[in-house]
Parts: sequence; C-alpha cells; structure tokens
Amino acid sequence: MSVRVLIDHRKEGSPAARHPEKAHRPDNPIARKPDWIRVRAPNNPVYHETRKLMRDQKLVTVCEEAACPNIGECWSQRHATMMIMGEICTRACAFCNVTTGLPHALDADEPQRVAEAVAKLGLRHVVITSVDRDDLPDGGAHHFARVITAIREAAPTTTIEILTPDFLRKPGSLEIVVRARPDVFNHNLETVPRLYPSIRPGARYYQSMRLLDDVKRLDPSIFTKSGLMLGLGEEKPEILQVMDDLRIADVDFITLGQYLQPTVKHAAVARFVTPEEFADYAAMARVKGFLQVSSSPLTRSSYHADSDFAELRAARQKRLETQNGAMETK
Repeated sequence: MSVRVLIDHRKEGSPAARHPEKAHRPDNPIARKPDWIRVRAPNNPVYHETRKLMRDQKLVTVCEEAACPNIGECWSQRHATMMIMGEICTRACAFCNVTTGLPHALDADEPQRVAEAVAKLGLRHVVITSVDRDDLPDGGAHHFARVITAIREAAPTTTIEILTPDFLRKPGSLEIVVRARPDVFNHNLETVPRLYPSIRPGARYYQSMRLLDDVKRLDPSIFTKSGLMLGLGEEKPEILQVMDDLRIADVDFITLGQYLQPTVKHAAVARFVTPEEFADYAAMARVKGFLQVSSSPLTRSSYHADSDFAELRAARQKRLETQNGAMETK
C-alpha cells in the first residue's frame, strides 16, 4: 500500500519547538501532493533493525532529521545517511527541517560509533553528512576527517561519500577534509542564486561553487557532487546556468529532486515539477558533460548512493578509455 504523504519519523517535538526561529513567520499551507509523489509506509523488519542499530549506537541520521520520504525504502535495504556533530544546526534555511539553535559540544566518541555502525550494517558505500557548525573554528572539518579515518579502519572496503557544509569563513578547513580522502565530496547548492536570500540566507552561492572547484584543485581524483531542489520558484534558464557553473567547476555528479515542504512555517512549494520535466533536465545535464545524473521527484542526495557510486566510477573509467583511445589514433 502506498500513501501520498511525507512521513515525519521523529515523534518528539512540535514544529514550533523544532523551529523557534520560524515561529514568527506567516503560515504557508502545505499543498496537496500529486499522484507521482508517493512513498510507502515503512513496515519491513529490516527497517526496524536499522532503526534499532542507529538508536543503540546513539547516532543521528539525516533520514529522520530531514523527514526524508525515502527512509522506508533505504532503511529496509540497510542504507542510512548518518548526520554527525549533533542534531542542532547553526543556520535556519527556509527549506530545512533540522532544528536550529546553539549546538552541543562535539562528541569525541562519535567517529568510532559511526564506524562501528558502518561495519555492522556491512555497507559497501556510506554517506556522512552534518549540520552546519558555524560555532566551531574549523566548521567541524577535523571531526569529518576523524570520522573518515575511523570508517577506513573499521570497514576498509567501504567507499565513503561526505555531504559537507560550505565552511564559510573557515580558512584551511576544506584542506583538512580533502586530506582525509573521501571517495565522493558532495556539497549541495540547493537552489539557484536568485533564491539564496530567501531560501538559504546563511549561505553564499559563490562560496559553495568555490568550495566544489577547490576540491578538484586540491585532489582531482575525488569525485565531486552537488544537488538542487526544484519547485521553489526557480526558472528553467536559471537551472541550466547552475548546471553550467557546476561543469566549469568540473563537478562529476548532479542530483535534482522535488522540494517538499516540511511544515507550514517553511518555504512554500511554488509548484510540483513533473517526472517528464525531471527526465528532460537529466538529458540536458548529460549533454553538458556530467558523469552521473540523478533526476526525479523523489531524488535526494544520498538516494541510491551506493549503486550511483558504482555507475559513477564506471563512467569515469569509460571516459578515460575513450580519451586515451582518441589520443592513440592521432
């Protein structure tokens, strides 16, 4: 049985309690979702096993914190995106369901607990993300590096994808994370530049672009990835321009998904983008040269990340072989 709802898997806390910084904002009624946005209510036993492991290891997941619509499917396959450095973010993006406030001190044992969970789940590929930690001198860069190192030791065959903050005004932080050598460095642009003041006010579009560009400058072997939410009021030419900007930064992988409004205090959905439009954007992104594209209403940064990484690696190998073959024929 399928239901047309966005499941909020966190039982505790009202929207007002989770988002006090948004309490003064006028309500934006949540629009009825179209037929093509469907998620299944989680009832697979493996889903509950995964959930129990996260609780036993005292880990936070973005799957729950962001009320991801794909949690039932992913957790039933033992896939979970772990969110490090706590569950309180220093920013208040208009689209995000993560709690805003003053974070707690970093947990020194967290890297080891994350690594143990990865090993117990037997993951081929893991995605590690975090809240923004503007309160820390390095933005949490050393903590990211420690998590990567711990996973390498506990699960040496697991490939590691990180989804990081922008490290705004944190010089040297990116270099710390890159030296830890994740397999994929993901940083989401989230939306088009024009909408940053209202949707992502604490961030800067060109800082995010520079971050992605610098990853390739520091270590060209690391795959880079970024994503956009559609349905916030962006226009098609703006989306295509962002694609071009990402390709200039040599970003390998782009994800495009439908924005879904978490509560009435969050940004409203301007429109629901059709599956056909997502398919068209995917075709345009491939023409522009991305190695990998994921574009659908329910696409999220870490959705099918394990299989996507295998395809990404194969696509790079194929491109290298094609380039080498072309050089040999000259």
